[in-house]
Amino acid sequence: MLDRRANRGLDRREPHARRTYDEPVTAPEPPAAPAEHEPARDRASGAATDPLRDVVAVMDRLYSPGGCPWDREQTHESLVRYLLEEAHELADAIETGDRAGMREELGDLLLQVLFHARIASEEPDPFTVDDVAADLAAKLVRRHPHVFADAEATDLHQQWDAIKKAEKQRTSVLEGISHTQGALARAQKVLSRAARGGLADVVGEALAGGARADTDTDTDVGPDGGADPTADERLGRELLALVARAEADGIDAEAALRRELRRVEGVIVVAERSGD
Repeated sequence: MLDRRANRGLDRREPHARRTYDEPVTAPEPPAAPAEHEPARDRASGAATDPLRDVVAVMDRLYSPGGCPWDREQTHESLVRYLLEEAHELADAIETGDRAGMREELGDLLLQVLFHARIASEEPDPFTVDDVAADLAAKLVRRHPHVFADAEATDLHQQWDAIKKAEKQRTSVLEGISHTQGALARAQKVLSRAARGGLADVVGEALAGGARADTDTDTDVGPDGGADPTADERLGRELLALVARAEADGIDAEAALRRELRRVEGVIVVAERSGD
């Protein structure tokens, strides 16, 4: 894997075959797409192939001694920005209906999973991609008792949350919400979790309290005894109220804003071209 910024502007998808290795990388040529429900087959021998195992082997070769020097230098921390970047690029491909891009970006996201697992395999308390896959399969079975056991399918969201809470021994509905995601998405996740945890009234009171503080102009003291909210505090409360409205209407606020931004960007591009 090459960093387009760290390697003289080369694109990060530039083939690794340009490097010189002690032994050649034996990555198989991608086979033609098989018919539906049929396994992929090697073009030369006709034998069934396992593309997932192939890409795991390629990643192992790249990270192993004698493989790609840039790959070997990476850590979990150094790869975080690429993980986030690939996730955003996949979201773009999905939301713009780019099927070829979606296939490519899914592969790039899979690369991040394989990369992190390969690094972890050489660390203290090691694990491999097989461990990751086994844990995922077991978790999916546990959290779908209405499919893999005899449980009755009732409120699937509450069932999922209850099983997850028991597994992770969480004491709050907010535990596990990532602080690295954007504030808009995180705000909606907080409101959603609170509602599913039976705390919708608490959220409603908190939002109403903020609104009262914003409209109380008869005094310089807020309802909690503190100073009146500042301009940025009022804006934050207004934004949160909009997110709450989106959540109540079943709208993904982040996706809605991205769609509107694409529309505005299109208008800007047209204006730029007409001015040339």
